[in-house]
Amino acid sequence: MNSAPLITIGITCFNAADTIVRAIQSALNQDWPNFEVVIVDDHSTDDSADAALAAIANEPRARMVRHSYNAGPAAARNSILSAARGEFITFFDDDDESLPTRLPIQLKTLIAYEKRIGTSLMACYASGIRRYPNGYEVALPAIGSRGEATLRGTAVADYLLTFRLQPNFFYGSGTPACSLMARRSTFTAVGGFDPQFRRVEDADFAVRLALLGGHFAGTPEVLFIQHSTSAPDKSPEKNLEAHQRLIIKHQDYLKKIGRFEYAKRWQRLRYWHFSRRYGPFTLELLGLFWRYPYGVVQHLLTTAPRRLLHEGRMRDASRNS
Repeated sequence: MNSAPLITIGITCFNAADTIVRAIQSALNQDWPNFEVVIVDDHSTDDSADAALAAIANEPRARMVRHSYNAGPAAARNSILSAARGEFITFFDDDDESLPTRLPIQLKTLIAYEKRIGTSLMACYASGIRRYPNGYEVALPAIGSRGEATLRGTAVADYLLTFRLQPNFFYGSGTPACSLMARRSTFTAVGGFDPQFRRVEDADFAVRLALLGGHFAGTPEVLFIQHSTSAPDKSPEKNLEAHQRLIIKHQDYLKKIGRFEYAKRWQRLRYWHFSRRYGPFTLELLGLFWRYPYGVVQHLLTTAPRRLLHEGRMRDASRNS
C-alpha cells in the first residue's frame, strides 16, 4: 500500500490545443509516487479536449471532466475540487509546465511550515519563471519564500487589495493559482473559487483565506515555467473590470481600514498606464496624491522602479529578438 499522501493535480483547459499536452506531460512526469491528474476542459472550441484525451489515453492516473458550456476558470477550478480525491490539491495551468520536482518540494515545504507554525489553514506557492515569446524571462519568487517573518492574515489581504506592503514580509509575485498547493480542508474552509470572476479568481481566493487568518508560504526553488500569452480576456479593460469587481466584493473590509476609494482609484491609475493614456494617468495620479500623499509616495517608491525596469527590458528583448 502506498503510504505517500495522494496529491491531485488539477489542470484547467480552455482553447489550449497548442500547449495542453505539454502541461499534461509535465504533470505525469512528477517525481511523486502517489498522484492523480484531473483535467477540466471548459468547453473549448478548438481541439484541446481531443488533444488532452489522446495524451492521457491508457493513463490510469489521469481523467478528464468536460463542461457543457464555458463557465470560466473559477468554475473550472471548482470542478477540479469536486472531482479531486487527494488530501492535497495543486493547480497547473494549461500553457505552463512544471518541473518534475514540484510536487515533492512543494509538499515538503507545506508540511514543514504546518509543523513549525502549528496550523493547517495555509496555502503554499511555488516559485517559477515567466517566459515571454521574445525570449525575455522574469523570476517569479513565491510569496513567503524569503525571510523569517510569518506571512498571514490581513497583511496579505491589504497587499492584494491595496498594494500595501508591510516591513519584513516577502510578497514575491503574489498568489497565482498556477503555483498553488493546499490541503483539501483549506479549500473547503475558504469556500473554493468564486465563479463570478473570470480573472483574479486566485486573488479573491487568497483574500478570503487571508481574512480567515490563513497563512502563506512559498518554495524558494523554481518549480514551474509560466509561458506568457496574450488573449482578449487579458486586456487592460478586462483587468480593470475584474479588479474593480474584487474591490467591490471586499468593500466592507476596505472601508473598515479606510482604503476603499484608494483601491478603486489605484486600479484606474494602472488601467490608464497599461492602456498608454498618459493624460488621464497624470490627472488620476495627481488626484490620488492630493488625497493620499504618503500612501502614493510609498507605493510608487516600492513598485514603480521595478515596473519601469521590467518594461525597459521587455523593449530591449523585443528589439533583439
